[in-house]
Amino acid sequence: MASSARVRARLAVTASIFALAAGAGQAFAQEVTQVEDIIVTAQKRSESIQDVPIAVSALSSESLNELKIEGGSELMRAVPNVSFSKANFSMYNFSIRGVGTKAISASSDPAVAVSFNSTPLIRNRLFEQEYLDVQRVEVLRGPQGTLYGRNATGGVVNMIPNLPGRDFEGFVKGEVGNYDSRRMQAVINVPVGETFALRLAGSATQRDGFDYNTFNETKVNNRDLWSTRLSAAWEPTSRFRTNFIWEHFEEDDQRSRTGKQLCTNDPGPTKIGNVNITSQLVRNRLSQGCLPGSLYDDAAYGVPNGGAFAHVFLASLSYGRNAAGQTVNAVPLGTDPYAGLTQSRDLREIATSYDPIFRVKNDVFQFNMEFDLNDNLKLISQTAYAKDDYYSSQDYNRFVSNPIFSNSDGLFNALNQPIINPNTPTPGGYYTDPQLGRSNRMVSADLSRSDNRQWTQELRLQSSYEGRFNFSLGGNYIDFKSNDDYFVFNNLFTFLAEYYYNDLTVPGVTNMGRRTQLCTPQTTKECIYVDPTPLDQLAGDGHNYFRSKNVIHTRSWGVFGEAYYDLSPTWRVTAGLRYTDDRKVSTPYPSQLLLGADRGNPGPSSGGYVSRGYPALPDIDQQWDALTGRLVVDWKPTVSFTDETMVYASFSRGYKGGGANPPRVDINPAVIQYQPLAETFAPEYVNAFEIGAKNTLAGGKLRLNATGFYYDYTDYQVSQIVDRISLNENFDSRTWGLEFEAVFKPTREFRVDANLGYLNTKIGKGEKSIDVMDRTQGNAEWTVLRPWLQVPSNCIAPTRYVERILAAGKPQEQTMLGLQALCGGSLRTGSFNPQFPSQLPLYLPQFFGFTYNPLTEAPNGGRGFEADLSGNELPNAPNWTANIGAQYTFHKDDWALTLRGDYYYQGSSYARVYNTTYDRLKSWDNFNISATLERPADGLVIQAYVKNLFDKTPITDSFTNSDDTGLTANVFTLDPRLVAVSVSKRF
Repeated sequence: MASSARVRARLAVTASIFALAAGAGQAFAQEVTQVEDIIVTAQKRSESIQDVPIAVSALSSESLNELKIEGGSELMRAVPNVSFSKANFSMYNFSIRGVGTKAISASSDPAVAVSFNSTPLIRNRLFEQEYLDVQRVEVLRGPQGTLYGRNATGGVVNMIPNLPGRDFEGFVKGEVGNYDSRRMQAVINVPVGETFALRLAGSATQRDGFDYNTFNETKVNNRDLWSTRLSAAWEPTSRFRTNFIWEHFEEDDQRSRTGKQLCTNDPGPTKIGNVNITSQLVRNRLSQGCLPGSLYDDAAYGVPNGGAFAHVFLASLSYGRNAAGQTVNAVPLGTDPYAGLTQSRDLREIATSYDPIFRVKNDVFQFNMEFDLNDNLKLISQTAYAKDDYYSSQDYNRFVSNPIFSNSDGLFNALNQPIINPNTPTPGGYYTDPQLGRSNRMVSADLSRSDNRQWTQELRLQSSYEGRFNFSLGGNYIDFKSNDDYFVFNNLFTFLAEYYYNDLTVPGVTNMGRRTQLCTPQTTKECIYVDPTPLDQLAGDGHNYFRSKNVIHTRSWGVFGEAYYDLSPTWRVTAGLRYTDDRKVSTPYPSQLLLGADRGNPGPSSGGYVSRGYPALPDIDQQWDALTGRLVVDWKPTVSFTDETMVYASFSRGYKGGGANPPRVDINPAVIQYQPLAETFAPEYVNAFEIGAKNTLAGGKLRLNATGFYYDYTDYQVSQIVDRISLNENFDSRTWGLEFEAVFKPTREFRVDANLGYLNTKIGKGEKSIDVMDRTQGNAEWTVLRPWLQVPSNCIAPTRYVERILAAGKPQEQTMLGLQALCGGSLRTGSFNPQFPSQLPLYLPQFFGFTYNPLTEAPNGGRGFEADLSGNELPNAPNWTANIGAQYTFHKDDWALTLRGDYYYQGSSYARVYNTTYDRLKSWDNFNISATLERPADGLVIQAYVKNLFDKTPITDSFTNSDDTGLTANVFTLDPRLVAVSVSKRF
């Protein structure tokens, strides 16, 4: 039934578009009317959209209001082959023709260049703030390797604001809606004399939260944001024009970066080979937390097996005895903090102990100058500075654990001495974490923050000769600095740091040149500094939490030129070329979260070098240069069935810079060894072929544009979390697709808009990658294991060896260490690197009678089997996107009432390159309606609208978290049904 409905929806929209073309030749008795022309700057010069040989969609301020597109995230409803979703950290993924930003390293760049008034902004809030006093928004589809150049392999989104004019005018708007929504906008334009003008615009939005936190009984995911823009224009002579723009955006609310967290619980195996597993502790250590089940099954609303977490397992070590002489563990052995818990099936209902915090400040300053050297040559300068500060914190897990801490009151230490407050760690069964506060549960939160600065300068020389030849020459420079931090806090991390490390004296720790601050000046310890500062005043130098610190400095310059030559009155050739030189300097700051202390170990067990702070490793200096551009031939034939037609064919080449993967923890290889991972990832390149036709028919009543394209992609960047970092990989692919856009206005009162996109993507033959959700790839001869506690990623080992260890009947501790030894890489269980031989007897030969080296005997050193990606679809590349909207205006005296409805459909896609059941994102649709009553003579407009009429909650994307937190999936969805009424007045 659902599949049939999806097919009917696609056919209905397709039929609607072609029905428009079929009806174009009919004679209309109504008064003459035409589809409004739109002037765009897709080629950085003002031209009719129908004359530009580029696949470009443009939305005027009136169109944005009619479609109720109030921010960048909603542009997908108006542009074919576009998808959008929030991302897990501080950015988003706006994808055009399957090309988006799936690389989430701090050093990666968006593949769709986002521009403010034609200035590219590497970090921006144009997809979070609401549109304010916009002249139009242009979306250029396909690589823009000449004029926009750097990184625009997917396309360009260019938001163009209104600038000061010569007339005094103003605008005021107020809106109220459900979720106690209140919005205000105001604009005033003031001419000052004959040559100068000012324009001031401002807006503010407040509303209650879309989501409900059942644990705290609070509404979260609300909005409290405001924007202002001040612009000034000066035209002292007819040949010289200049303007200045300052835009400020600020938000301080409880916006959630992610939605609900889903998990198909993995209880761990009950049998390995012929050995039955009765110990829950062993089952937990053989569990990966969550299984790769469909996100749409009931089972996905489970919770991870928290007993599989390394920090839970380590916290179960004993720290005292009660009066009866019984051992008391901080967390009872074998505890699963989430045992017995389930989640609501409502994607807008969560249960967390920590409500989100979201703060953003963004400023853009732009200074533009135009000087007419003569009647045919114009020199243009654009200078811009952008500053972006971002802070977002939320519960790391979207569910609340059971109480887990034992009561430490009245306990005795190993010398039979009472443990007295304040040294008792969990009085009354509660632990107090300096960042997360007091709780008897396992509490976890994250923090994503960034500080970004960008300078941009562009100079262009443009001609406007009346002859056959014209040109545009230019150069630009970008200097971008970014400091990105991502933290994960957990009260068990702090507990372990305070009560298992700092009383463990380890003689002879070798620092190997690293800067180390001891916890006390009297002793040499393997100790972890616990940051005492609260979360909102975080010092950031502690090791009781995970921190990924990323400092990036990008400098890029380019020179470009584009020539336009009319071969005849109907044929034109466009040729463009660009040279880009990119340099990125990444300063790696390794993480310093150190788990794995063991009181029975006579040497350092965490492998950490640094007691406090985050010393940097040497800079990673990368540099690339690229030659890109385009060649276009367009033809304007005279045909009997259209008023005007342009047919074009183009070849273009695009480029996007590479970057550095974030560093892992700085570990002493004599203690712990990690499997090697790539330090950097390669740049992307795409060769794109496109043909298109832009047609005006029926006396201007119909516009019908069609495009076909083919992409040959090299090294598309995609990332996943490996060893707690964002590991970026490169894959070749090819893509082809079709796009149709139509506007039909048979009368002054009636208009229909429609677009349709089809996309076919395939990853290249022979491309492979390890799927962290399925490391064995279904091979029963291999088993997934939890490695040594300080190593965050799971491994695989031969099932026969796992069975042999389980069948040996050894004490539980030896059994657990034996299983961990199959992953190798620790002093406690035996090093797999001969350069750093173990100082202890190897567990496997000593206790289990065999030897095993994962580096030589396991696929990819034990990381797992590679999945064959050949022929898989690119992530977030739905095969079908479609929208059809219609409006009708009733006129009565001086009043006009316009009724409009819009239907949007997005086909199914995948969240990851592996294209498994777990990755599949189902198709979804959306319906919006509005009614607008206006009196143009008075500038009065009253509007009511409903967005997401049927209150649907689709999953638009998902993000898989790390192995050591159970491989949970953060999912993203749409806003719920929104109902509002607004009143506006122009003067």
